[in-house]
Amino acid sequence: MFFAGIDAHTRYVVVVIINKTGKRVLGPTRVQIDRPERLVALLAPYRPLDAVVETSSSWPWLHEVLTAAGVRFVLAHARRLRAIADANYKRDDVDADLLARMRLAGLIPEVYPTPVTQREWATLLRHRTTLVTQRTALVNRIHAQLHMRGLHLERGRLLTRAGRRWVRTEAWPHLSLEQRALVRSHLRVIAGLRPLIRALDRHIAQVAATIPEAQLVRSIPGIGPHRALVICAEALPISRFRTPGHLASYAGLVPRSKQSGVGPVRHGPMPAGANGWWDNFTSQNRLGDPADPRESWRLFKAERRLA
Repeated sequence: MFFAGIDAHTRYVVVVIINKTGKRVLGPTRVQIDRPERLVALLAPYRPLDAVVETSSSWPWLHEVLTAAGVRFVLAHARRLRAIADANYKRDDVDADLLARMRLAGLIPEVYPTPVTQREWATLLRHRTTLVTQRTALVNRIHAQLHMRGLHLERGRLLTRAGRRWVRTEAWPHLSLEQRALVRSHLRVIAGLRPLIRALDRHIAQVAATIPEAQLVRSIPGIGPHRALVICAEALPISRFRTPGHLASYAGLVPRSKQSGVGPVRHGPMPAGANGWWDNFTSQNRLGDPADPRESWRLFKAERRLA
């Protein structure tokens, strides 16, 4: 049995391999990312092999290359690798060696490597989120200009025809020359984003319609195509969660709890390790009480029936 630690960067990876006794048998060796065949050839003599990679933007292509070569891919939670994060001396070969040795000792906090199709869903959803975030920032800047002149427009109305008409007629005489230029340019950009967001909404609905789990989740009141695809992209397969409580915690629905001695249990904020994308979704439309995973349990049972 062999264990490989791979420290991945945007241009290269550093590889260290140790055997089951902890002896280094290869490395540290640097491989450029445009030569994946060299990486495969480097690892070929060592089987069976566990390759450990930290979560980063580089892990998806490494996952595809290594699994195709028959290597067991292990994705490590970067935030929980405190031995590396808190090290006083960091270097690529040291990090790669430590990843391999932590795997040998059974200390790697593993993360589920989502498959390609699921990552495509996430990319689609993040694309829409980015455009909506940009539109919201532009809307907020227009509201700030109105507030400077003592004007008020209800949130959300600026995205309607009536709201934009109010700005051009009622608010326009009160704005300065530069404020008018800012509002005019921002409205123009918002108008350009509108068809892009609508096209993404249609595409999300089409994708969600092809996913049986998404159709099942949509049977829950208040869950539409977008939210159903968020749940599928971030939580499937449900079988990777041992209990409904694990799913609720991952979704950011269960706050931190602390107790010392005979004192009462104190509930704090949501855990930092919760899924940030699901947490954004649940902050807008919670599936249930933050401390009560009953609705998550419904989802858990529903997909179990589907399976």
